[in-house]
Amino acid sequence: RSEVLEAIENVIEGVLKSLAQKKAPVLTVARRSDWRNVEFIDSVGLQMVPRCTTKQIRSDCPRSASRFALMLKILSMIYKMVQSNTYATKRDIYYTDTQLFGSQLVVDNIINDISCMLKIPRRSLHILSTVNGFVAGNLSYTEEDGTKVNCTCGATAVTVPSNVQGIKNLISHAKFMLIVEKDATFQRLLDDDFCNRMSPCIMITGKGIPDLNTRLFVRKLWDSFQIPIFTLMDADPHGVEIMCIYKYGSVSMSFEAHHLTVPSIKWLGLLPSDLERLNIHKDVLIPFTKQDQKKLASLQKRPYIAYQPMWKKELEIMAASKLKAEIQVLTSLSSHYLSRVYLPNKLQFGGWI
Repeated sequence: RSEVLEAIENVIEGVLKSLAQKKAPVLTVARRSDWRNVEFIDSVGLQMVPRCTTKQIRSDCPRSASRFALMLKILSMIYKMVQSNTYATKRDIYYTDTQLFGSQLVVDNIINDISCMLKIPRRSLHILSTVNGFVAGNLSYTEEDGTKVNCTCGATAVTVPSNVQGIKNLISHAKFMLIVEKDATFQRLLDDDFCNRMSPCIMITGKGIPDLNTRLFVRKLWDSFQIPIFTLMDADPHGVEIMCIYKYGSVSMSFEAHHLTVPSIKWLGLLPSDLERLNIHKDVLIPFTKQDQKKLASLQKRPYIAYQPMWKKELEIMAASKLKAEIQVLTSLSSHYLSRVYLPNKLQFGGWI
């Protein structure tokens, strides 16, 4: 707590010094979304370079004055929360003054800028993410407030904890973890009793692009159990990008890579090469849009693809066919094909890359 308070006090001291010298105060933040500020390290993922390019949020410039004011406003709120040991979600902060902030996106970006500027993880700023993720399977743990959570696979899943840092007493006999891209597929596997039908496992979904908490939770489980982690994604550029976020992180959060990435994650499916291998009829595949082509071209240039020759081949297959497939395409073979044939065979015979 004292580290966070001191970091905020240093920022405010800088503002006061500028005012005392009759200079316009300025806040300096890293350009978080600039690929030039990121380096790829195989064991970590995408990591912000030590000397990255920055931008100035000036108080005397009409374009940035309001952002400067909003940053100080949120810094003040964080300071009070850390002092009183209370927490708020990004949504809570936005709703303290919706007219002032204008949109949730503005709040989200400012919080990430502050976290990066102070070099303090967001959860240490007493700001909690709105949780989207679900977990099910052979796992139990105790939440910070003492609540005991049992995720044993049933028809319903458990929400990913809102304070991942605070959970303890994690117990699991799972042999592997399966990250599922979509909630619908996750629910289908739950209904098919997949966790018990196979050897014990843990299933997680971030319901598309994962929120910070789901990524933190995956990393926490990896640190705790060191078991294989597989991903089940749509065979399309969007699915591949989501998998890369879990594995290597994102550019905008590269300053927190050490807490968020799990580079050992494997791509289990749906592989573009599976579509040909399983004789999936072209009629049930979806043609690429211009956006898909653009996304795929961008993925193929990413630094980590050079380290994954097998992934590179799969992306080339996708690029050549200009076709994509959702996981649900496997129901064209049979209604239980995914849970009773595809996944068991993949896991038994090492069908991942």
